[in-house]
Amino acid sequence: MKKTVVIGFLGTQLDYGGRHAVRWKKWRPSVALCQQPGLPVHRLELLHDERNRALAEQIRGDIADVSPLTEVRSVEVALRDPWDFEEMYTLLRDFARGYPFDIECEDYLIHITTGTHVAQICWFLLAEARTLPARLLQTSPSRKPDSADRIGSHALIDLDLSRYDKIAQRFQSEQADTLRSLKAGIATRNPAFNAMIERIERVAARSSAPMLLFGPTGAGKSFLARRIYELKRQRQHLSGRFVEVNCATLRGDAAMSTLFGHVRGAFTGAQSERPGLLKTAAGGLLFLDEIGELGSDEQAMLLKAIEEKRFLPLGSDREVNSDFQLIAGTNCDLRRAVADRRFREDLQARINLWTFTLPGLSERPEDIEPNLDYELERHAREDGRQVRFNVEARQRFLAFACSPAARWRGNFRELTAAVTRLATLADSGRITEADVDEEIDRLRQAWAGDEARDTAWRLLGDAADELDLFDRGQLNLVLDVCQRADSLSAAGRQLFAVSRLQKSQANDADRLRKYLARFGLDWAAVTASRMA
Repeated sequence: MKKTVVIGFLGTQLDYGGRHAVRWKKWRPSVALCQQPGLPVHRLELLHDERNRALAEQIRGDIADVSPLTEVRSVEVALRDPWDFEEMYTLLRDFARGYPFDIECEDYLIHITTGTHVAQICWFLLAEARTLPARLLQTSPSRKPDSADRIGSHALIDLDLSRYDKIAQRFQSEQADTLRSLKAGIATRNPAFNAMIERIERVAARSSAPMLLFGPTGAGKSFLARRIYELKRQRQHLSGRFVEVNCATLRGDAAMSTLFGHVRGAFTGAQSERPGLLKTAAGGLLFLDEIGELGSDEQAMLLKAIEEKRFLPLGSDREVNSDFQLIAGTNCDLRRAVADRRFREDLQARINLWTFTLPGLSERPEDIEPNLDYELERHAREDGRQVRFNVEARQRFLAFACSPAARWRGNFRELTAAVTRLATLADSGRITEADVDEEIDRLRQAWAGDEARDTAWRLLGDAADELDLFDRGQLNLVLDVCQRADSLSAAGRQLFAVSRLQKSQANDADRLRKYLARFGLDWAAVTASRMA
């Protein structure tokens, strides 16, 4: 059987009780602790300062009288101000780290009845963090004011929440509500997306560090950023505004002014002072969409603002303070941008502590149906007109929307547009098969131009048109092989099947990697376009 060890402060007021025999007529928590029925105390670690050494000796003697089997260890500590949180926490943490805990042979309790409220808080924090492998113990006097009972009662407080079913159920329910909120109430079915949302919920609730949302245009980065802000605001992590800006629209002095503000006369046309969005976002959340489009000067100033919470407005020699949280969004590979010297490596390292990749609509076919229902409900709320699919029309639209023929280049933004058109044109609030067929034809025509483009253009854009016909044809062949292969090495073995036999050490993956790098491509970018 394990021995019971209790750790606690000497109660300078409650443990005193008076002089001589008078003290035995009062409830004294440290003495009563060792008299509790069903709670044998084998050792008591009694903490006190130098000024209360005499009282500690008296309490030790009294405990020896009422509980001879209890060993009382007097632990003298240097404590100047018991109400100073920093001093108290440091003291108790150092005590815990230096104490020879033997959890195999001893059961530890922390007596929280004595000591200041600050000490009780520190005991709780250390126990909750398992720095102290102990449960909390509360002793209480008799509830009857005139009672002769000087022992009172005790209660054990176990901080292991997993043992409390009702609390655990409530936490689970609250977390489920949060996840539904982040997903806008949409019952998404994609496992990877749901796992990402759960991770975002944990990070958003526990960290104020920058977050990076990576995903194609229309994947919902802006929408998710606002949901994260609402979650943080609900949990009192933020008090300020949600400020959103598309960095692709910022150029030159206008970019500096928009982000960091300016003073009067900073540039031609600056007739009045402007605070800037970073200042506006103070205490709140700043969402910088398409952060990869920022200029080099703006990147440098943004890095300083993130790290030091201060920056210089345009034309000013006086720094401005602004403590904000940041979410960045991008649809480009920032690592490639760093390699091409278009993006600062230190800024990229600072904002990608938490990176979440939002899959495109074509990568989440199972989520098309719940999003379809969500868009119809939103149309009803905004336009005040209830619209529904005929059964056959709904089946036909979903069959097309989830098929490989559906490109969904604009992702959820494009789905929203399609549903809006269907709902607007529907007569009598019913979307028919004819309406669906018309919308499918419209989408097919919109995607026809993309179908005519080759793989090189889809990855390089207009830069592909600058390649010689020979180089472009070769690149398309390589890209097609890569998109069918399971790995870089497998693609290399297929592409270099003859020449690799003439080499003593064939490094097909490295050869292919270097070839792709000639065009500013890497394996991740090539494989990411498989579903596009």
